[in-house]
Amino acid sequence: MTEPAETPPEADRIDLLHQVLESGSVRKATRMLNALHPAEIAHVLQSLPPRQRKIVWQMVDHAAEGEVLLYLNDDVRDEILRGMDATEILAAAEGLDVDDLADLVQDLPAKVTSEVLSSLDEQRRERLETALSYPEDSAGGLMNPDVVTVRPEVTLDVVLRYLRRRKDGLPELTDNLIVVSRQGRYLGVLYLTDLLTSDPDDSVAEVMTLDVQPIPADAKARDVANRFEQLDLITAPVIDPDGRVLGRITVDDVMDVIREEADHQFLGHAGLSEGEDMFAPVLLSARRRAVWLGINLMTAFLAAWVIGLFEATIEKVVALAVLMPVVASMGGIAGTQTLTLAIRGIALGQLSAKNIRWLVSKEMAVAALNGLLWALVVASIAWLWFGNSSIALIIATAITLNVLAATLAGALLPLVLDRFGIDPALAGGVILTTVTDVVGFLSFLGLATLFLL
Repeated sequence: MTEPAETPPEADRIDLLHQVLESGSVRKATRMLNALHPAEIAHVLQSLPPRQRKIVWQMVDHAAEGEVLLYLNDDVRDEILRGMDATEILAAAEGLDVDDLADLVQDLPAKVTSEVLSSLDEQRRERLETALSYPEDSAGGLMNPDVVTVRPEVTLDVVLRYLRRRKDGLPELTDNLIVVSRQGRYLGVLYLTDLLTSDPDDSVAEVMTLDVQPIPADAKARDVANRFEQLDLITAPVIDPDGRVLGRITVDDVMDVIREEADHQFLGHAGLSEGEDMFAPVLLSARRRAVWLGINLMTAFLAAWVIGLFEATIEKVVALAVLMPVVASMGGIAGTQTLTLAIRGIALGQLSAKNIRWLVSKEMAVAALNGLLWALVVASIAWLWFGNSSIALIIATAITLNVLAATLAGALLPLVLDRFGIDPALAGGVILTTVTDVVGFLSFLGLATLFLL
């Protein structure tokens, strides 16, 4: 008997699809493409230049288009939506869960959004409008209004019979039923394992769990992700200010938040957006990046102005020009380490004004030890290189001062920027570079002016 062929790993299947696309075999490529999961199809689309992307999108099964759109990053999704007419978008949106539909609708033109809303039945339209009334980065924006609620006074047998009659079954990733009062206020949860293993004559109130805390609809998505990570949650109920249940958040939505946050932290240091298309048009990419290049240029001119103040000193002691980059670089590395640590602390909810003093004290102590250690190393190299003990002492002092200043800036900048509503991941690196360059050049050249001339 012939053994069935093993399914190749995901990466191999996608690579094989790319090879088939390059060979020009449309029928085979279409068959292979639609055998992939919607997330894998989205990965393929994002891996292609715009012209090829349009061709491959035409191969996608119409029934899968809605789910594929959800997995695409913002830029690629916008590009594909611009090429679809209202009828195609409505067809793609049909059958999506309300929370997924809310994510998609926010990227649609107002006219198409109205058509989507009018195409829904009254219950789904009300749920969608509820989801759209909250910011995208809040618990209300993440939640799925499709929930199964039960009352505490009914028996488990009644609950089981009710669930058997549900035509659509249970929502995906349902691990519990939400227990509510007559007014719809949250009381607790009934885990499916308890429902199935307890006496059917027991009431919901006797079996329900009371220690699952609901999430306020206005909670930040970042805080929701932290709670899921800390408590190993699969789902969590969402409530309004009066305690009424609005919906639930599932772990797959939280994984999206975690991925986007990670992408944002990684790309933000370079002034890039996590939703940016790698194959975006040249002019669009250039315009977006020009902003941060311009900001960086202004800070570079500030550092150059500081150097210009000591032009006479540099002309007389040429060794200073050779050693200046060392001072700035050492401060830059030390500051970036602390800055990254502080940004991560804010993202995880671990750093605030209450404990910043302790972090600053600890980081300054680390900076002092490392500053002195590497100042001694650099001073020794400078002394051997130029045979001048004064230059060696000056650069050692300047490195120590710059490392301390950079560390202090790295610890405080994220909190200050966050307080003023500025994204630390985007602006922190540019400001820190300015601090390390200015302080490093000022201390090094200032000390050289005082003691060498």
